[in-house]
Amino acid sequence: MSYKSPLQGYEHAEPLPTDVNPDGKSLVNLPAPLSRVYETFPDPIDSSNNGFDFHIYFMQNVASEVKYAHELHERIRREFPELRIYKVFERPVGPHPVGMFEVNTFDPHQTGVLFSFLTVWRGPLSVLIHPNTNNAHKDHTELNAWIGRPWPLNAEMLRHIH
Repeated sequence: MSYKSPLQGYEHAEPLPTDVNPDGKSLVNLPAPLSRVYETFPDPIDSSNNGFDFHIYFMQNVASEVKYAHELHERIRREFPELRIYKVFERPVGPHPVGMFEVNTFDPHQTGVLFSFLTVWRGPLSVLIHPNTNNAHKDHTELNAWIGRPWPLNAEMLRHIH
């Protein structure tokens, strides 16, 4: 598998300084305008529907996790009504191996806010985070990130979803 260089578009840029900031550890960066990815998801994320899915997983046979999942679901609905929030499934559904609920974000700011919120409030649950690029299999298996313990997905069923 080959990957595009992350330096694509910077081939002829000036070398970066190697000076160290007063903290003695971090590097001095040149002033520059804010990256466009503060406002718009980078390609190939297709934000025409939503940019990212957050799947919050819990073991449906563990009463304390089911209770926590429902409480977290309610908290997210109350605190982030602008997000798309699906109902709680107390059983495996689709490629997801355990109970879960899904939350969608629509811009980079919402994605970062929900990520930081769930880092603190996920409790005993795990969170699968993936972009939507019109390649469901790749989104769930290669472009994903986890907060907490990763769960094995039934990813084969995603190969034919676009």
